[in-house]
Amino acid sequence: MEVKATARAVRVSPRKVRLVLNTIRGKSVEDALTILRYLPQPSARDVAKVVKSAAANAENNYQMSADLLRVIKVFADEGVMLKRFKARSRGRASPRLTRYSHITVVVEEV
Repeated sequence: MEVKATARAVRVSPRKVRLVLNTIRGKSVEDALTILRYLPQPSARDVAKVVKSAAANAENNYQMSADLLRVIKVFADEGVMLKRFKARSRGRASPRLTRYSHITVVVEEV
């Protein structure tokens, strides 16, 4: 049985989050949290929260053992995009896009 957790509207671009997600795909929850603790990327903290939430969902809602959980699917989709303009020289403007992402983690008991 698959159990998932999602963090929506996280203020980091999906491209940056996917670099972190690729390191934990297929690992056990314990190993994934250990890896995320020592990664230098700031988005690793957000991913760790979602992994903990998925493990807690499996443990509390479906009585699964926390030691046997494995991360089987992780993905980051695009969320909303804030569109602003930055003043440039000669009276021009260039767009400034602030990207948000939706992070999803799916765990399964092995």
